[in-house]
Amino acid sequence: MPAPSLAQLVDPRHTAVVTSEVQNGVVGEPSALPALAEAARPMVGRLAVLCAAARAAGAPVIHATAARRADGAGSNTNARLFLGVRRSPVTLLPGSEAAQVVPELGPEPADLVLSRLHGLNPMAGTDLDPVLRNLGVTTIVVTGVSVNVAVTNLVMDAVNLGYQVVLPRDAVCGIPAPYADAVIDNTLALLATVTTVDDVVAAWAGPHQEATS
Repeated sequence: MPAPSLAQLVDPRHTAVVTSEVQNGVVGEPSALPALAEAARPMVGRLAVLCAAARAAGAPVIHATAARRADGAGSNTNARLFLGVRRSPVTLLPGSEAAQVVPELGPEPADLVLSRLHGLNPMAGTDLDPVLRNLGVTTIVVTGVSVNVAVTNLVMDAVNLGYQVVLPRDAVCGIPAPYADAVIDNTLALLATVTTVDDVVAAWAGPHQEATS
């Protein structure tokens, strides 16, 4: 059986774009992770294009954000990453500006925003999986930060749960950039369909829309 084409994979009737931690306190200014925020600036612009195209095609856009209460209740402390974020002067308090999606991505009224207090990625122990299933989603377009941790974890969790995953490489970011590229090429490419924002947008605008409607 031949592999599905990109257009078939991202048919908007069963596809959602999921953004990972594309929020002010992570990729904006100020950021709890300033080196990542600097590297992510081009990605944010490309992701804005992707989200706009998804909405126009009728594919849902889901923003997954991370937050941490002032008392830390419910949040992890068992990895250096969590301790580093906790020491940052930029706090990701629930409801704060730092915890909000960056303005370049809206969010638009039809978008969904799911926040979490724990874990390494938007899928583990959160509402994301049941929300996607309730929307009839079978393909996830994974975007955001970072390839170092959350994006890679999200791809693996999504594949383990039976989803098709599409990864536009210019809509994700990790540091340093050569390392992120190596992870995409040598690990994530074994699990997901690696592509670009322009190719996904072209698939949504192409003639397959009429053929599958």
